[in-house]
Amino acid sequence: MTNTGIAGTPNLEPPAPLKRRLLLNRLMWVGIVALLIWAYFGTEMSFPRLFAGAGESWKLLFGEADRPGSGFFPPDFRRFPEYLEQMLITIKMAIWGTLLAVILGIPLSVLAARNTSPNIVVYTLTRRLLDFLRGLNEFVLALVFVVAVGLGPFPGILALAVHTAGILAKLFSEGIEAVDTGQIEAVQATGASPLQVLTHGVWPQIVPHVVSMTLYRFESNVRAATVLGIVGAGGIGFYITESIRGFDFRAACAIIIMILISVFLVDTLSARVRQRLT
Repeated sequence: MTNTGIAGTPNLEPPAPLKRRLLLNRLMWVGIVALLIWAYFGTEMSFPRLFAGAGESWKLLFGEADRPGSGFFPPDFRRFPEYLEQMLITIKMAIWGTLLAVILGIPLSVLAARNTSPNIVVYTLTRRLLDFLRGLNEFVLALVFVVAVGLGPFPGILALAVHTAGILAKLFSEGIEAVDTGQIEAVQATGASPLQVLTHGVWPQIVPHVVSMTLYRFESNVRAATVLGIVGAGGIGFYITESIRGFDFRAACAIIIMILISVFLVDTLSARVRQRLT
């Protein structure tokens, strides 16, 4: 039945809840625009300056006619065996950093999920701990661990593990909070202990989520590990820094190409593994 107003005319006014929703949507968009305008000032963004300086970037990449040997191209692969060895070490760092992060992240995720945490105090403290771990950049952590354990890949592994544990624990906890409560209640009805509820009611449901997030973070850690060598935390990053500081841009180009190929291969392999296991 059509609502009618005075003198039988149709009442085209939207209902109050819809009016409030429309008003909130408009306010949200106004807020987004205001935020973008606020973020613009002080950032020195200038696209005309970018286009004006593009020629200088071209000279850096491809060299100048009056400076033979300048530029990044052609890449210099004369130290390829050495670069390959360090690239493999970088991948090994990512593997172990991710593995340690999973070992730390699983118990933390149980404490950080509302439906499995013992109480609100433990839940809140664990959530803040995860915020802290995610807020510490791998680069900063690598500096700390280099001082603690010395130069080499090990501090890089520790840096990746600590930072990634905070990320994975949060992602895992969100998966735990989304599980089917019916399966958990069925396990509880058998008189199972809290640990058995986790292993038989929660864990089977989140395995695909855990595998998917772990592989995704492994891909990210391969990329992150490539720069940790800058502070002496092992891997190919040291050679990038060495080449750029020595203005050996063609060697740096060879290293960058190897990193890009390695990241592509890892991403492709990881995607196929995810398809098989999830």
